[in-house]
Amino acid sequence: MKMKTLLAFTLLVSTNAALADVLDDIEPLQQRWAEVNYQLEGDQRESAFDALLKQADEVVKANTDKAEAYIWRGIIASSYAGAKGGLGALSLTGQSKADLEQAITLNDTALQGSAYTSLGVLYYKVPGWPVGFGSDKKARAMLNKALELNPQGIDPNYFYAEFLLEERDYKAAMRYLEVAKNAPARPDRPLADSGRQHEIAALESKLIKKLKK
Repeated sequence: MKMKTLLAFTLLVSTNAALADVLDDIEPLQQRWAEVNYQLEGDQRESAFDALLKQADEVVKANTDKAEAYIWRGIIASSYAGAKGGLGALSLTGQSKADLEQAITLNDTALQGSAYTSLGVLYYKVPGWPVGFGSDKKARAMLNKALELNPQGIDPNYFYAEFLLEERDYKAAMRYLEVAKNAPARPDRPLADSGRQHEIAALESKLIKKLKK
């Protein structure tokens, strides 16, 4: 019995250490992503995302069994696609989708279900067949799953509000946006929170105009 307890404890310590390692590895990606996403523009932004994606490749190589690494490479690839635009971005969205699906396979609750959030965003922003894999039905399913795992989170609530705006469900969109607006601050990600709050304010203005019509 004592041996079983010792083995369980050893496994727990090992697992926690591995998680700490990957979180340390992705922290620079998180911080740089916020800088690039919210402080750079145009060609400079696109070039910075290209460099950051290469950095994310190295993080994944060092953490091939960790969902967190794939989530952040997927987020960066998706953001790079948004900065690049056009048909040239489609390969990046495909890479992002593959990374996020791999993350879900490894651990779908990692980073409070962030893979579902980011995958949901891809599904409603990427064109549908025959150009891309976009699907409003799948977007809704992914975003709802993200909200199940992180009901008060700033990102899943913001992106679901944005999705609902596109679906013309303005009242529901405003409800989710209010949750995003009042989401708990992330002390380790102040720039990301500040940038998202600016996006929330812009989306709120759009929704107010829609609701007045």
